[in-house]
Amino acid sequence: MKKLLFLSLCVAMLASCDGKKNVENDKLKSENDSLLMQLTQRNNELDEMMGTFNEIQEGFRQINAAENRVDLQKGKLSENPASAKEQIASDIQFISKTMEASRAQIAKLQSQLKNSKYSSAQLKKAVEGLTAELEQKTKQIEELQTELAAKNIRIQELDEAVTGLSANVQTLTEETTAKTKTLSEQDKTINTAWFVFGTKSELKAQKILKSGEVLKTADFNKDYFTEIDIRTTKEIKLYSKRADLLTNHPANSYSLVKDEKGQLTLQITNPKEFWSVSKYLVIQVK
Repeated sequence: MKKLLFLSLCVAMLASCDGKKNVENDKLKSENDSLLMQLTQRNNELDEMMGTFNEIQEGFRQINAAENRVDLQKGKLSENPASAKEQIASDIQFISKTMEASRAQIAKLQSQLKNSKYSSAQLKKAVEGLTAELEQKTKQIEELQTELAAKNIRIQELDEAVTGLSANVQTLTEETTAKTKTLSEQDKTINTAWFVFGTKSELKAQKILKSGEVLKTADFNKDYFTEIDIRTTKEIKLYSKRADLLTNHPANSYSLVKDEKGQLTLQITNPKEFWSVSKYLVIQVK
């Protein structure tokens, strides 16, 4: 009987171990499947972006070839002006259309990078290089128009290309300025915080402290707070020998340091962690 009971216990323990092992295996399999899915998604996104990047580079190669043909025809303007002008017009038209397509592809690539969770710093830098190269080619088209105009040669397609590209450059400049302004404003908002310190009665008077609770109602005086940039403000002088933080901030992200007069200064040692809970800092001094 004892042997039977012992065997039963052994079987139960083995079954329990097998159960735990199966649970752990299932968990590992689930994690591996999730990682594989993320890896596949990242590779698909990168493949799509590289495909767009390669299309832009191919467009630039074709533009360079057309520019070389234009240079060649410029030398023939005195020999056979009609034929040379016709070839230049054809190449300029091709360059203009290809540059438009390249501009659209660059905008697409910028959008892909912006929306991707797997952005690459090198790819962003490469896109900036493509944008700069496109603007340089726009200037070259304008210089070509000036050069031919000096020789009393007018090519309608060239005039149209310069007009269209100049308008696009203006639009792109305005869009870039607007985006830069928006990003700057967003960056400022993300890195802005507010602090205040005062005695218990002062904080109560500004409705910052009510019934022993801090910032629990929306009618507190926001103008009483000082706005700061959390990237640059690492110290706040409190001009007091005693102070308590009333808002929640991780204890290991700051320290209260006394000067030679015994007055306290709040030193924020880990800004990211310190402001992770709240962008409002309330300190009661005595």
